[in-house]
Amino acid sequence: MHLHLDAIGGVAGDMMVAALLDAFPEHEPGLRASVRAAGLVCAAVAHNDGVLQGRRFTVTPPDAASAHDHHDHSHHHDHGHPHGKHAHRHWSAIRDELGRADLAPAVRAHALAIFGHLAQAEARVHGIAVEDVAFHEVGAWDSIADIVAAAHLIAVIKARSWSVSALPLGSGRVRTRHGMLPVPAPATTLLLDGFATLDDGIPGERVTPTGAAILRHLCGDDPERRRASGRLSRTGIGFGTRTLPGLSNCLRVLAVETGGPDGGHRQLGVIEFEVDDQSAEDLAMGLDRLRAHPDVFDIVQMPVFGKKGRMMTGVRALARADAIEAAVAACFRETTTIGLRHHVVSGAALPRSFSTVSVDGHPVRVKLVGRPGGRTAKAEADDALAHEGHAARARLRREAERLALDAATAEGEEP
Repeated sequence: MHLHLDAIGGVAGDMMVAALLDAFPEHEPGLRASVRAAGLVCAAVAHNDGVLQGRRFTVTPPDAASAHDHHDHSHHHDHGHPHGKHAHRHWSAIRDELGRADLAPAVRAHALAIFGHLAQAEARVHGIAVEDVAFHEVGAWDSIADIVAAAHLIAVIKARSWSVSALPLGSGRVRTRHGMLPVPAPATTLLLDGFATLDDGIPGERVTPTGAAILRHLCGDDPERRRASGRLSRTGIGFGTRTLPGLSNCLRVLAVETGGPDGGHRQLGVIEFEVDDQSAEDLAMGLDRLRAHPDVFDIVQMPVFGKKGRMMTGVRALARADAIEAAVAACFRETTTIGLRHHVVSGAALPRSFSTVSVDGHPVRVKLVGRPGGRTAKAEADDALAHEGHAARARLRREAERLALDAATAEGEEP
């Protein structure tokens, strides 16, 4: 299953949770339990803005007497509300609290990964070490609830892939504990690097730091991935509380059942060509850009001999069969080739799923593959880059793979 997020009004943590609960209401009891494990109480209430029907996600504060109307998307709870003693919390403290909370391993891992993206962005904004990051608005109790709730739904829905529409960035200023900051906030801007954006002329904060961190976690290094083809099976709408002029302030989720690149038989476009007049350095950059293209699955290159014994580079690209022309155009754009061949072939792929586990407080992504002889796991090598030494990196990957396999077995998951 592929989940596509349609950012009609924008993206915030509570809007994400509300939209997913509207599409998958059967997961509400489990979500309530996860949020309760974080010391909070939540609810998903029906909401109609006069145009559309959906849900809104609400959280009861730790001190009920301090309850106030929150979850305003434009000056969302990421920013500007007095949260008392909960308003200033170090990343290390939040990480420890999540580690002690009675959460399922997959939920904890997703929550840690989302907060990890936030911490890294804040560290870059302020020029400090990640361990020294202290969250202000994002560390508040309601944003923690949003992240835990989103982590729960990500873990139990088990979508094979995610995509998001162009994001409205908004405009203006937002009041934070760091003072007035431009919209989108600096950390949000870093988290949305590579995502498609638009300007619909409606001001205010349209994507919050929490919403941006969730998007970064879900879309990873492929922020421009397109909505997958397949059968539309579910849809859900999650509202913020701000009223936008002439536009519903909501996030819509579309669930698409796919039989393509996520497993089973599929059609593939194959593009082949040779290059003999492009420097190795520039060709490497061009092929990296091709790998990141939303219509290209993979690129391989190999040494080949051309006329007069001249050494050349042979390139083969695997692309979406229904978007082969776009992939061909990208090949001409990124390399010096002036001619190529392409055709469509039948392919087969093993079913796979993706899991994020926590090893010594570090989130590690793991790919689980269902093979005829049993399930196998492969940890994402990039997630071990921070560890110095081959032995330390190998241990981290082995432990992550073991945890992911154990969790999948315990949940009876089929990749």
